[in-house]
Amino acid sequence: MLARSTSRCCTKLRAPASRFSLRVARPQCRQFSSPSSGASHSSGPNPSSAGLLAPFTSELDKIAPSFRINGSQVRVLQTPTEFYETLKDKIRKAEKRIFLSTLYIGKSEKELIATLQEALRAKPDLKLSILTDALRGTREAPNPSCASLLAPLISEFGSDRVEIRMYHTPNLTGLRKKHIPKRINEGWGLQHMKLYGIDDEIILSGANLSSDYFSDRQDRYHVYSSRDITEYFSNLQTAVSSLSFLVKPSSDPSGFKLVWPEDNSAISPLENPNKFVAESTALLSGLISPKTAPRTALDDTPAEKRDTSVYMLAQFSQLLSPDTSTELPAVSHVLRTLAAPEYANSSWTFTAGYFNPAPSLTKLLLGTASTNNVVITASPFANGFYKSPGVSGLLPDAYTLLARRFVRAVHESKHRGTTVLKEWRKGTVGEPGGWTYHAKGLWVTMPKNENPSISLIGSSNYTKRSYSLDLEANALIVTENEDLKKRLGEEQRWLQDNATVVTREDFAKTERRVGLKVRIAMMIVQLVGGAL
Repeated sequence: MLARSTSRCCTKLRAPASRFSLRVARPQCRQFSSPSSGASHSSGPNPSSAGLLAPFTSELDKIAPSFRINGSQVRVLQTPTEFYETLKDKIRKAEKRIFLSTLYIGKSEKELIATLQEALRAKPDLKLSILTDALRGTREAPNPSCASLLAPLISEFGSDRVEIRMYHTPNLTGLRKKHIPKRINEGWGLQHMKLYGIDDEIILSGANLSSDYFSDRQDRYHVYSSRDITEYFSNLQTAVSSLSFLVKPSSDPSGFKLVWPEDNSAISPLENPNKFVAESTALLSGLISPKTAPRTALDDTPAEKRDTSVYMLAQFSQLLSPDTSTELPAVSHVLRTLAAPEYANSSWTFTAGYFNPAPSLTKLLLGTASTNNVVITASPFANGFYKSPGVSGLLPDAYTLLARRFVRAVHESKHRGTTVLKEWRKGTVGEPGGWTYHAKGLWVTMPKNENPSISLIGSSNYTKRSYSLDLEANALIVTENEDLKKRLGEEQRWLQDNATVVTREDFAKTERRVGLKVRIAMMIVQLVGGAL
């Protein structure tokens, strides 16, 4: 199913400036004062809170590109159903473009495909671009798969209106690709970004596009009504798409074929992985650097009303040599800043459905000066691998073991008594009314504040795998907007409605003990960095 169209007469590397014709925005001065300035405002946030944000933004400005918007341009969704209905509604109303980046689209998502068809039929000028992962998207082939589900869209509307791309990791080639089973081969790297753009709006989430994420799998979802932010992530998807296989309809039993176009921005990763990475680096490094990232000036929000900075973060470790990814440095900076004495009365909430944070993040979380901190993770009964067949069914207990180790580390640290771990559970997976938990993110509340001023959302699971193997895209909000802070606080608290504190004593109970088989699962977790 993998093919390569026509011969390459030269390297098709394109510099970011030539690939993306963008109007560069004028630099926008931050409105955050330094902690010692004593600046005051007649209205708006607590002056001390605004001052305490300055150490975060001054360094973040050097790490990642950002845009200034008004807090009202961010909408926070709560439930899977609200996410799905919002997505379908925006698709139906699309005028110019729909671009979707996801790990996969469920092979039976006929309603979503019908919604896309409805929009494309109604608007002759509408264009659709979809980016998924090649390994996950073709896993079931030649049986029905994500690729076979999407290929008919090209047949009906033509390749000039519909482009389906599938990214393939350069880490899985040759004999390794030939002999490693399909389910396991995803451990060598995936396209994991979740970007759902329609015209000049974009939904950022950790959710994929399949029925469980639309009904009973809890995640997070932010809608950004910003032309600038939407355009940035559209360009990011376009860049990764130019490093990916093109899906074409086929009369083969699978219903599709994967082709490497000659005008892609790099050589195929299956042909020459090292050269592929070198050429990918030349393309992507300029897009994610704050110094060279193309930034548009499309939003018409008055400058004086721009009270929120949104940093666009990308983790493209497997495509960059040397690695210049921005997510891990940004998150590390936020947590490292919280270690300063002036943040002694701040607090943070961290969540990850698959609890296996990178060791460096665990150390930084436990090194902050913050108090009243909360970690939220999935209960074994809300884990997506609960009662899964084979070795993967052991993973919920493996994550339990990791959570137990974290609670022990908290007990042995200065955060004893100020940081708790909560397990999220809504029924039991596989039983009527049972949900899974897939939310991930970070919220930081400044001293003397009730609600967060900083929040991180996106595709990352914050694991070793996220920081070495998968492609991730995230947004980091730093805001003075009181209404947005309130909505972020509601999101943070609402996610805890189904969460219960778990202590060392709870983990010591007989039913929570883990056996030898879990050690095997731990080896798998370590191998793939936290999630299959």
